[in-house]
Amino acid sequence: FRPGKAPLTVVRKQFGDQVHAEVVNDLMRSSFAEAVDQERLKPAAGPRIEPITLDAGADLKYAAVFEVMPEIKLAPLESLEIEKPAASVTDADLEAMLESMRKQRPVFTEVARVAQATDRVTVDYDGTVEGKPFDGSDGRDVTFVLGAGQVLADFDAAATGATAGETRTVTLTYAENHSSKELAGKTAEFKLAIKKVEEQTLPPLDEEFCRAYGVEDGGVEALKTEVRASMERELEGVIRNRVRVQIMDQLYKNNPLELPRSLVEEATQQLQFDMGRRMGVREAAQLPPRENFTEAARQRVALGLIIGEIIRNLDVQLDNARVQARLDDVAAGYPNPEEVRRQYLQNPDALRQVQSSVLEDQAIDAIMAKARITDKPATFKEITGFGGAEQSA
Repeated sequence: FRPGKAPLTVVRKQFGDQVHAEVVNDLMRSSFAEAVDQERLKPAAGPRIEPITLDAGADLKYAAVFEVMPEIKLAPLESLEIEKPAASVTDADLEAMLESMRKQRPVFTEVARVAQATDRVTVDYDGTVEGKPFDGSDGRDVTFVLGAGQVLADFDAAATGATAGETRTVTLTYAENHSSKELAGKTAEFKLAIKKVEEQTLPPLDEEFCRAYGVEDGGVEALKTEVRASMERELEGVIRNRVRVQIMDQLYKNNPLELPRSLVEEATQQLQFDMGRRMGVREAAQLPPRENFTEAARQRVALGLIIGEIIRNLDVQLDNARVQARLDDVAAGYPNPEEVRRQYLQNPDALRQVQSSVLEDQAIDAIMAKARITDKPATFKEITGFGGAEQSA
């Protein structure tokens, strides 16, 4: 046929079904949007279309099945009762932190006496099973601190009380289920040669110590100022998180919702996949069971809807200055902060996550302004858990 002169019957035969399907899809999409807008509905997910009449020349009829967002009637925020820990960083807290920092950089000095707890020893060892060496049975110039749990307890016990130049014998039996079949259930004998005993002392709080922690100018007083500021930021963060947990728990309890199943399923899958990534799972069959995440998913969805409603009701507007400050905090933890900051600004999804986090923080602030808050006196140690478990060098 000449261009533009194809008979309509030929065009209809060749393209009719395709054109009909496209027109029907367009009509269903536009009519569904109009119906949802007219009825003021809030779909939780896309509809499932069930055709009724799609014949050419007849009225288009179909059923759209979809879940809608629940209607949220918030319980008064004034009914929230929050217990807020109240504490400050005292001089004693600061001194304890500095002492902990000194313990992280101990000084070891060689001594001519028997080895005791907290001493560092240097040893050579040779092991045999049934008179023969085995893989990993020997070591040279191995150092460990007595009592710090850095080596097998039998080695630690054998070296305690020994002097440099002395040799001790260690006999141990491996478990039947040991990972090495060569050693499982076998008894090994080790010759432990003590080469050096060093006494542990704490470094002086001086200019050199300050430089080791990145304080080049100002000496000890500058270090104390930085450490105190860091402790105060940590304290503030822990207190805020405890308050946030209380607020979220009470919002969830006080505002029960009929949640769309599709949203709960999506959140459950996300939690399941997140856990799988942390576990290093590479196959779907190895993922932890979905039911382990159902309640957490329900809480996540419900709180997302509740917080969203609070933001709308209280007209909480995103504070861009706080977004920039949050980006600065995130970037500060990397070697090249400006590059990290630029990457966030150029990645819409990453930036959106930061903005959502800041907006939620602003919502928490707005909620706290209305909730009944009671201060509960506490200490830095009680709130942060600092010093709860003594650390060995």
